[in-house]
Amino acid sequence: MVNTLLFDLDDTLLWDKKSVKEALRAVCMEAAEVTGIDSETFEETVRETAKELYAGYESYSFTQKIGINPFEGLWGTFPDKIDKGFRLMNKEMPDFQQRTWTKSLHRHGIQDTELGNRLAARFPYHRMHLAYVYPETFDVLAELKQDYHLLLLTNGAPSLQNTKLEMTPPLVHYFDYIVISGAFGFGKPDPSIFHHALRLLDTKPEDAAMIGDNLLTDIDGANKAGIRSIWLNRTGKKAGHPVSFDADIQSLKDLPGVL
Repeated sequence: MVNTLLFDLDDTLLWDKKSVKEALRAVCMEAAEVTGIDSETFEETVRETAKELYAGYESYSFTQKIGINPFEGLWGTFPDKIDKGFRLMNKEMPDFQQRTWTKSLHRHGIQDTELGNRLAARFPYHRMHLAYVYPETFDVLAELKQDYHLLLLTNGAPSLQNTKLEMTPPLVHYFDYIVISGAFGFGKPDPSIFHHALRLLDTKPEDAAMIGDNLLTDIDGANKAGIRSIWLNRTGKKAGHPVSFDADIQSLKDLPGVL
């Protein structure tokens, strides 16, 4: 009998993609005022440039192990001292942030390092002020808290994930534990982080369920750990990977019924 629920954070409870989108949009509109570049076109350039440059840094393999994406690299400072990988990110990410915006301008024929640096500083500013939570998140967690142990299981840097939680402070009170991959040492889908989460609550795999939006990290990881998996598929898209799941839902509001 399921008595424990493991929740992903980004794009399951927090609408991270919207936060990134709106922060990029705000900076690109500022850039458009100065340069005349179409803001939507420039946003696509920034996204492509960020992904391309991110993979070239020495810390990239560490970011893949922990689960830190390029758009977190664009605003995080990574002051975490617990792993040499974070210390390397702390050293490299300022360069990544500046190069992303400067090179994006260059791709539109503008050589302006000073402007690129200003835009790099504006993205963290806007990202910090644009936190979005799905409308149903708090109501559903309040309902489930009455009958289940709840644990938050998220990939990322402790500093950055805790910042997100501080931006939405009521969220933390619903969870018995918060497990962040960067503090543990491995991220989803590695089964070890799921087993660690279950040990904290003294729960067997067959008594738990994982709820998340990502098939490759949340769902496949839960499957490998012997935990039931519920795919939060908000857009109703077809699974693009051969990963099985016990149920799929399009809204957190559907979760109590499925359980």
